[in-house]
Amino acid sequence: MRPTDNPDLSTSAEPAANQTATGSDGIDRLYRFASLDQYRWKQRIVIRVAGLLLYWLISLIGRTIRFTVVGGENDHPERPQVICFWHNRIPIGTWYFRKRAIVVMSSLSFDSEYIARFIQRFGYGAARGSSTRGAKAALIQMIRAVRAGRSAGFSVDGPRGPVYVAKPGPLLLAAQTGAPIIPFSVSLEKCWRLRSWDRIEIPKPFSRAVAVIGQPIHVQAGNDRAELDRLQRALEEVRDRGDALIISVAHTRG
Repeated sequence: MRPTDNPDLSTSAEPAANQTATGSDGIDRLYRFASLDQYRWKQRIVIRVAGLLLYWLISLIGRTIRFTVVGGENDHPERPQVICFWHNRIPIGTWYFRKRAIVVMSSLSFDSEYIARFIQRFGYGAARGSSTRGAKAALIQMIRAVRAGRSAGFSVDGPRGPVYVAKPGPLLLAAQTGAPIIPFSVSLEKCWRLRSWDRIEIPKPFSRAVAVIGQPIHVQAGNDRAELDRLQRALEEVRDRGDALIISVAHTRG
């Protein structure tokens, strides 16, 4: 999705958002596992097992991670926010923001379904769709959730990259809801890097981590190139700051 081909969400989302303010079933549905009827039985087994194994892996490792938080005063969990981060920081970011009912976008694919189940076990909601499949429907679900008081999370260079290149989805959501964008990054002292397009990072046990939370960004226009450049710079700044600080932490540790 390019900044110039954003869907018009201003009218179609409003009535449904008002309905969710009085009836929460549409929002609650985001926190329940989706049906697997469209998958073959072997795929269903893989989805269930992979989602559970990933949940237990991050649960066990996460308890051993020692966090240093920079910019914690910029995080306000008591009100809706649009938290933005790079795709390769999803595993440790999922642990950091667990149990906060944050709604994230999950693409409509076999590979993403077990990821959706993994994050839902940590208390997240999953809006089905992506920048390549079902983006408009997923964004409408997220608009409804934010207007109902939930925060949203965006891996801004997902689901397929290019790595570290922000896409406009969070701007659309922030402009429609008035919620501020919160740039976020976590840098790990020790991790495994998978052979994925973004070299996604899995934390190693007893690693140290630096979480950097940037200052809120208030968005007026969801399809403005200047706003997208501003978001890009903010995400690069929190990533680079965290990466520099974790090197310092590692040297101090000895």
